[in-house]
Amino acid sequence: MLKLLRINNIALIPALELELGPGLTLLTGETGAGKSILIDALGLLLGRRASADLIRTGEDRAVVEAVVELDGGEARLAAHGLPMEGDEVVLRREVQTSGKGRATVNGALVPVGLLRELASGVAVVHGQHEPQGLLDPARHLDLLDRFAGLDGTEALGEVYRDLRACEAALERLRRDRREAERHREMLEFQAREIEAAALAPDEEDHLRLEKARLANAGRLAELSGEAYALLYDDEGAAIGRLGQVFRRVEDLAAIDPEFRPHADSRAALVAQLEELALLLRGYQERLEVSPGRLDEVESRLALIERLKRKYGETAEEVLSFGERCRRELEELGSPEEQEVALDDRRTALAEDYLKRARELSKRRRAAAEEMERTVRGELAQLAMEKTRFRIAFDPRSPEEAADVGTERWTERGLERAEFLISPNPGEELRPLARVASGGELSRIMLALKSVVHGDTPGVTLVFDEVDAGIGGRVAEVVGRKLRAVAAHQQVVCVTHLPQIAALADQHLAVHKRVEGGRTVTAVEPLSSSDRVEEIARMLGGEVVTDTARRHAREMLNQNLH
Repeated sequence: MLKLLRINNIALIPALELELGPGLTLLTGETGAGKSILIDALGLLLGRRASADLIRTGEDRAVVEAVVELDGGEARLAAHGLPMEGDEVVLRREVQTSGKGRATVNGALVPVGLLRELASGVAVVHGQHEPQGLLDPARHLDLLDRFAGLDGTEALGEVYRDLRACEAALERLRRDRREAERHREMLEFQAREIEAAALAPDEEDHLRLEKARLANAGRLAELSGEAYALLYDDEGAAIGRLGQVFRRVEDLAAIDPEFRPHADSRAALVAQLEELALLLRGYQERLEVSPGRLDEVESRLALIERLKRKYGETAEEVLSFGERCRRELEELGSPEEQEVALDDRRTALAEDYLKRARELSKRRRAAAEEMERTVRGELAQLAMEKTRFRIAFDPRSPEEAADVGTERWTERGLERAEFLISPNPGEELRPLARVASGGELSRIMLALKSVVHGDTPGVTLVFDEVDAGIGGRVAEVVGRKLRAVAAHQQVVCVTHLPQIAALADQHLAVHKRVEGGRTVTAVEPLSSSDRVEEIARMLGGEVVTDTARRHAREMLNQNLH
């Protein structure tokens, strides 16, 4: 929804700021006042091709800026890495006399194509030069489904996407089977290499300790032998001399109790030394090295180091890698098993898709007949009573749709739909874009909006020339339909007819005046009394009479009820 529109230096508009509310906003003014300039300015903001001719004479640039509420704005902006604060988005378009320009979204510079993409969720202009989505046959099927309230299209799209993903996976499997086999062989090799090593988590530490002992066996034997001799075996060994020491301590303790604790510790100290002596003697015996053991230990350590370089920093990580290889091999199964499983899934998805799509085709064709009658009735009320309207399907019948090749299946179903129209008796039905004038397009769009609500939630609808070639009773019908559409979404409309203008929720008057020797277009919101004068002008022409004013008041009062 448009909340605020600023225009600077476009054609006859030096500066303009408009606050727009919900409901129906109507712009009126004399022919040539500049109403179309506002539509052109809005078209720039929506990404239309810029022309330096739009820039006000004497200025070097023109700017259009809008503050909008964008449906799903935060997600849409985040998808492009754009900033978002609150629920408002600021769109800006600048055109320079050099032909260059720039576009920004919330202050961030963006390509015009991205501005156009985002702005498509803000407003749609319906008129002679800006028909937009109405003429795109891809939108017609959506309008039909929404009219019919058809559910199941999302479920069908999900089945379709699953089916295509399954087909792609099957194609990859068949195309890349050689690569898959190489991958399988690599996993098998890695798992077997790790399993053959039979690693233990703490094995490396034990091996490094054993290597240190084996490499220094001679020195260890020498040191342990000397220590044992000094402690126990030599003449005057430490344990023997310690007995002499404690006999003297016993004598001291007998005289002075201060030495009693030391005398009592004799047994424990001697036991410790005897235990150490036994350890030293046994250590020498264990140091007997078997030939080649050091080579075995070094080879084992080299194997562990090689596995660590390939599969992990520790033995635990190497073992974990091997387990993952085995799990992946189990999950992979054989390529033949995978292909059979994928082919079975593809068949099941295709059957599910066809069942859903055929049912949807039947329901669409039944709904199309009802929509054709309803739209023709709406067009008759809009002074297009002789207009024929039909929805053409390709393939034409449900039976033909059921037989289309899988290459023509889509997320939307088995068929395409296009609106055909014949505005005049005797003319053949043709695609909408080839036969409708600007005013006819606006009224056809209004008719469609009257029967299909909510197809563009949150989007502002802008109608230009919707009242071309009509008047009297039909004008009032057009106005009431505009108001009905505006109950669901914001509508902005340019009109020349008082019957329509009298229905506005917000009435803006466009007029020209001369300031400082230059023509300026201004837009002003009208108060209740001002609306009486404007509608009276539209009723009576250049001279506004009391009768015209009275008639204008009656029209406004009537529309309040």
